[in-house]
This record gives sequence, structure tokens and C-alpha cells, in this order.
Amino acid sequence: MSVARILSRAELGLSAPKVEVEAHLASGLPAFTIVGLPAPVVRESRERVRAALVNSGFDFPQRRITVNLAPVELAKHGGRFDLPIALGLLVASGQLSLRGGRAIECYGELGLDGQLRGVAGLFLAALHAGHDGHAMLVPRANVPEVGLAAPAAAYAAASLREAAQLLARLGRHGCTAAPIAPISPPPPACAQRPGAPRPAAGLSDVIGQRQAKRALQIAAAGAHGVLLIGPPGSGKSMLAARLSGLLPTLSQAEALEVASIRAAAGLTPEAAHFIERPYRAPHHTSSAQALVGGGPLLRPGEISLAHQGVLFLDELPEFDRRVLEALREPLENGRIGLARATRRLELPARFQLIAAMNPCPCGYLGDSRIDCRCPGAAIERYRRRLSGPLLDRIDMRVHVERLHEGELLRVAGGAPAAELTSDAPEAMNDAALRRSVQLARQLRVTRSGALSAHLGAVELRDCCQLSGDATRLLHRSCQRWALSGRGVQRLLALSRTIADLAASEPIEAVHLAEALQLRRPFDLQ
Repeated sequence: MSVARILSRAELGLSAPKVEVEAHLASGLPAFTIVGLPAPVVRESRERVRAALVNSGFDFPQRRITVNLAPVELAKHGGRFDLPIALGLLVASGQLSLRGGRAIECYGELGLDGQLRGVAGLFLAALHAGHDGHAMLVPRANVPEVGLAAPAAAYAAASLREAAQLLARLGRHGCTAAPIAPISPPPPACAQRPGAPRPAAGLSDVIGQRQAKRALQIAAAGAHGVLLIGPPGSGKSMLAARLSGLLPTLSQAEALEVASIRAAAGLTPEAAHFIERPYRAPHHTSSAQALVGGGPLLRPGEISLAHQGVLFLDELPEFDRRVLEALREPLENGRIGLARATRRLELPARFQLIAAMNPCPCGYLGDSRIDCRCPGAAIERYRRRLSGPLLDRIDMRVHVERLHEGELLRVAGGAPAAELTSDAPEAMNDAALRRSVQLARQLRVTRSGALSAHLGAVELRDCCQLSGDATRLLHRSCQRWALSGRGVQRLLALSRTIADLAASEPIEAVHLAEALQLRRPFDLQ
């Protein structure tokens, strides 16, 4: 036959639209043309395919070759189309015979010697192939991520010749080719087995900082954002890194979504960390595109890679103002829209923001032992780097004080952390903390369908029953601090989480008072 069709898929955000690779051989002077909006790397596949066919023992058709990648309005990128183009030429020239049967999608980059190399983003392709009931033929290097996605059936090959032989066998009745076995992610308990990775560090090994620990417990229970303010070396970064240890593991649906975002960003999902919540900590020199996403392929940025996990921004005022303002939309609705001249893409970005900053440029404003050297104008400029609308979207502002001399000496002496915080042993037990967070999350999701920080104004009004004392306290607070509508909503959401941790259905005055203390106006003095 002079026309052959091989199935494959392209990349477009979190989707993997189908691509039909059509190969046509016509009479005339030998030529090789690829059409259908191919990127330069796809056009370069002509030389890779030519060399791979010859070095694999096949004949390269000395005819007028036209390869069309349909649909033509969809941009095609990457080396994944090398294998389907080569197989299409083999079928069109009669060197490979395909019989009817299950639709098979083919992927792989070809080396000049005919070896198949792995390509990025096949996790998404495997998910969509599974939804459509298609089989897959992929390079052996992509077996782990394809097995994790568990499509209907997938087969692996190491070379073009092996792929052609496997494709021919799959079209025969009674083919015994062994598909890739699905890979199941390990259960959370596996981290306790000998030789397995140690679980994430918890709050029990953090000395002091009782208020900050309590804030992290509340943040984990309700998915709230936290701003940690304190001098250098007070433990802000260490505290932020331990929030992930309080969060429950991802559900299967959440894990698939997180893995899809990683695949869209060109990262390979790993079975060992499949159900772990992501933790992203970009440097303060990161650009807006690195944080938000974008580029020619509209890749996800750090805020989407932190979806269902934690985004930690250290030295918050040192970030570019435009970068910080880009956080406002995802903090509000959990999604980020990327727009270009020819297309628009919306990505999930439901993350927990944990930020840290010094109280002033030198870092020692208000410190009891080191004098601040910053003039008032410098402090004011430092504060103005953070806009009011952004701060209004961060639920808690917690001051992290330096450790006292006695605590430092006991740490140097090797005293266990539990002994140094014996005033609240139940709050410092990591297992008990995780249980309380899990129970509070289950309670809120069961009653409201979402965590407190994700509830809208109407949902919050329905689930926030204030006692009489709490209502009066809220009225006085609104008069004293001139809270905005969003400020009241965030305050109620925070109070709702604190009440859930106490297993209380109504919000009492004590719950609201703690929320007010954690969400007090942004005053560094």
C-alpha cells in the first residue's frame, strides 16, 4: 500500500490529543517532506528515520515521501514521532504488514543505529490511551511511567527492528507478546520497612517555637497559608519543610493529577513517591514564567507543580513584585490561566503557601539581643514589597522568635526535643498531630465537601455557626481592624479549622480569639 496510518499523541498542557501519522509514497524525484505544523525537532526526524531504517536492515524508499501529522492545526513537538514515522514508511513500502485488531499507539525517539530512546511526557499519553482503550508501543526506558499509568495494554521495544516485529505479531491471531505489567505505588507503611527511605522529619525534633508548631497544625488541617516572620537562624525554613510531614498522603485521583502535572512539565513520575504530596521551594530569583508557567509549550510552573502540596517561598520580599502578584489568582481560586496569541490553557494550582521573611532588611528588627541597623525608610520600602491584596490572602502571620539560651544549651547537650517541650507533649507527638489533622480534614470534607480554606463565602456561612460570645467578638474585631470582606471570610475559615481540631460544631469565642491572634494585622514592630 502507498498510504499508511500510525496512531500517536501530542502534548498540550494536561491533555494528550491524538495524532494520526500518515505516510504516503508517490512517484517522482526522491524527497522527504513532513507537514502538519511540525516543530524543528520533528522536521529533523527525516535524517534520524533515514539512518535508523538503513542501519536496522530495512530499505529506505527512494520515492517522493510525504508524512502528514494530523490534525494539522495542532503543534507537534519532541522526538516521540520518530518511531511512528518510521513504522509508517515500512507499512507504506510493504516491508511491514499490519492486520486489523486493537488500535496501537506508537512512541519513541530513534538513534541513528535504530535504537529506541525514551521520550518525556508518556505518562499523560498512557492515561489518555487507557481512557480510549488503545494499546501502546513505547521504548523500554519509558516502562516505569507507562506501567504506573496502567493503560489498557502496553508493550516495550528496544529498537526499531524489535518494534516492527512486535507490531507485526500483535496483528496476528493468538499473539503471545507479553505486555508491560502495571506498577502499583507502594503503600505509606513501606517507609517503615528496613532499607526503605526514612519518613519525612516531623515537628517533634524542632526545639521550642510552640506557636509556630500550632500554626502548622492548623495549616495542615485546613489547607491554610502561613507567613513566618523572624530573624535569621530562628528556624523558619526548618519549620516550613516539616509541614509536609503533617499532611495525609494523596488519594489515587489526586496522585494521578499530580503525576500528570509533573509529566506535562517534562518530569518523570516515580512510583516510590507517587502518593507523596509535592513540596516546591523555588529560589527568590525565579522569574514569573518559572513560577507561573508558560513558554512555547505552555509548561506548568512551580505553583502548578505544588498542586495538592506545599509551595515554600523563602525570603518573600526578595521575590520580584510581578512574581508575587501572580500568586493572587491561584491563591483565590486554585487555578492559573496561561494565555498566548493562539491558545489559552488553564492549569490546577491548589497549593498551600508557606512563606518566610525577616522583619527588616538586616533581619533583627524587634530582636531582644541584636540591635536593628536599618533606617526607617529602608524598613518601609522593605514592607512595601508585599502588597495588601497578597497579604490578605495569607491566612496566618506568625512571629518566629530566636531560641532562648537555655534551649540552645540543651540542644547542644543532645536533650531530646520532647523533653524540651514537655509543657505540651500531646502537641509535639508527630503521630498524634497527623491523626488530629486527618480527623479534622475528614470532618470538614464530610460536612462541607471541601477543606476550610477552599470554601466559598456561601459554604462558609452555612457551616460557621458562631456562639453568642464569638459573634460579639467578631463585631468588635471588625470595628477595630476594619477587616475587608475577604478578611472576614478568611478569619471564619481559620476559626472553622480550629473548631474542627477541637471537634466542636459551633465556633466558640476561644476558637475565634486564636484565629484573630494568628491573623492579626501585618505589623512587624
